[in-house]
Amino acid sequence: MGFLDIQRATKSYGSVKVLHETDISIEEGEFLVLVGPSGCGKSTLLNMIAGLEEVTSGDIRIKGRSMNGVRPAERNIAMVFQSYALYPNMNVAQNISFGMEMHGVPRPERERKVAQVAELLQIGRLLDRKPGQLSGGQRQRVAMGRALVRDPDVFLFDEPLSNLDAKLRVDMRTEIKKLHQKLKTTIVYVTHDQIEALTLSTRIAVMFGGHVQQLGTPKEIYDTPANMFVAGFMGSPSMNLFAARVAAQDGRAIAVTRRADGSEVALPFPEGGALAAQVGREIVLGLRPEAITDRDGADRHSRAVHVVESPVDITEPAGSDTFVVTHLGGKEVTGRFRADVDVSPGQVFPFAINMEKAVAFDPKTEMRIA
Repeated sequence: MGFLDIQRATKSYGSVKVLHETDISIEEGEFLVLVGPSGCGKSTLLNMIAGLEEVTSGDIRIKGRSMNGVRPAERNIAMVFQSYALYPNMNVAQNISFGMEMHGVPRPERERKVAQVAELLQIGRLLDRKPGQLSGGQRQRVAMGRALVRDPDVFLFDEPLSNLDAKLRVDMRTEIKKLHQKLKTTIVYVTHDQIEALTLSTRIAVMFGGHVQQLGTPKEIYDTPANMFVAGFMGSPSMNLFAARVAAQDGRAIAVTRRADGSEVALPFPEGGALAAQVGREIVLGLRPEAITDRDGADRHSRAVHVVESPVDITEPAGSDTFVVTHLGGKEVTGRFRADVDVSPGQVFPFAINMEKAVAFDPKTEMRIA
């Protein structure tokens, strides 16, 4: 049993089921991110943990205690919302301490805790300011401070960075990670941003259609996606997915696909792979952009790098990398090249493909088979 256990939990509105049977066990000090597109059920699940939504069936337990029928105020959880929800007529110190005041915490204790979190979040100089005098990042720090003084069992974050600009999101992401590493708190964090999920979490639950599609570490989710949805949703750019057929060549399995002109390309899998006994099977081949690169940028430790000459459709310089697009298996395929590689659209270029990083999916069920 974990510190926070979600056991066969469902949520329905009338005849519409928005969250199907969900089982997740979260250990104390873990940082779990619920990630998925809008409408996938992630915020509903977070609200059920918080007690803002009732569980239709199943159970949610914190420290072994069932939360069914327990009011939000009695759950010892703290929530940080997308909207900062600060009181505009109160200064920062008053906003942080208001909840403690409502719970009858003595003033000296309130002041001590406010000073403590202000130092932790580096907002001591802001304590006398009103929310209207703060930047978006400063307001989010205040909202986090208000949660921290509660000393809760579980912190719940509901897309807390979505209202911030891109640079500030990166900065705040770093601050939240530092905070978790320092405090070792148990966090459940909702986002639609898969980069946030990969960088912040100890584990990720990828959600779609009211189901948990995959639960695992960031590395497991990224390297071995359970299905094509997870493969396509996680990663930026996302995993390349294109049609291929398993064949045999010189006693080993290969993936056969086609260039844009219809000519065949043979991509050998590493020896002893799971597809060796499935010759003739149609698959969807999955390759991350970093597994498709220029010849000199390829992984020199890999025993399964295969060079394919293919026309370049588009080049997209991105500072430290250049993304290069070609066509394989009837789909656009993006490779991640070094920034200084001399490559241009229309050129036939040698793409180095690392088949040690390849995964294969069933085109009908969309589930990973190897």
